[in-house]
Amino acid sequence: MGDSDGGAAQRLIEAASAADDALIDLLRHLQAEDYVFVTPTPSTHAHVRDRRAAGKEDFLRDVFGWVRPFHAHQMAPELLDLMHRADVLAPEGDHLTSTIRVSSLDGRLFLHSAPTTADDAVFLGPDSYRYARLLGQALRAGPPVSRALDIGTGAGVGALTVAAAFPGAEVWGSDINPKALRMAGLNARHADLPLRTRLASGIPEGAAPFDLIVANPPYIAGDHGKIYRDGGEAYGARLALDWVQASLGRLTPGGRFVLYTGAAVVCGRDTVRDGLERILDGTDAALSYEEIDPDVFGRTLRQRAYQDVERIAAIAATIQLAL
Repeated sequence: MGDSDGGAAQRLIEAASAADDALIDLLRHLQAEDYVFVTPTPSTHAHVRDRRAAGKEDFLRDVFGWVRPFHAHQMAPELLDLMHRADVLAPEGDHLTSTIRVSSLDGRLFLHSAPTTADDAVFLGPDSYRYARLLGQALRAGPPVSRALDIGTGAGVGALTVAAAFPGAEVWGSDINPKALRMAGLNARHADLPLRTRLASGIPEGAAPFDLIVANPPYIAGDHGKIYRDGGEAYGARLALDWVQASLGRLTPGGRFVLYTGAAVVCGRDTVRDGLERILDGTDAALSYEEIDPDVFGRTLRQRAYQDVERIAAIAATIQLAL
């Protein structure tokens, strides 16, 4: 690499660092304003968003939660400057909109994508809240954790839930999406929680064994290309089952895999549960399984990939190895 190439690369690094610093300052500003926003499903979000443009009464939630269009003069100058420096402004007609969304979960703020139409969007929604609640329950009921991994970490919800519960633990977050790792890292930085990120599809190669692995994998079949949604074959269960299979040799004795995902039910049979039982047959691992919500993503059943599916259930599974 020549001097000119090296200089260009350094400028890109500095620009990215400046944008990250601006996003952290943006989160601090929102936190100081006691910002709270719970992100609903995409269909609910779109319906409510389109009711009106951003208004004075609930301006910050309008802009960073509902992602409603606004005029530059409506925004406080220092906040507008932060958005410019973070490069998170986009035109929408004669208005502006934010290209990131900020949601609150367990008292922490999370940056994620707005909208979620891009193939590499970083998603946070109702599944994230159920996932965090499941992890909180599982962590309180289980043994202490020293090394943990959140596979497909996305915005970092699972990883930061573990890091907050076990301050001394070494917590990793892996994802195939570089944008997700960036946002997870920023969310961890703002929360002042330690997080190691690794670009990987599944468990990072060369990593030492973990005593806890957690995952909220994509589980929609037929969404090819959308990293945050495509769960692969087997009615969207393939990715979850592959991650569990791979984890069996990467957990310490007595280690646990806590899984939140969606399970297609076909002719009364839960395809994820059946798949997990096949994987664990003949092993010394114990399976605990629970249906959390009997019917999620009902509109998905219109897709061809789901023509045999009765419903999609949100489920929780814990696989624990013998000591």
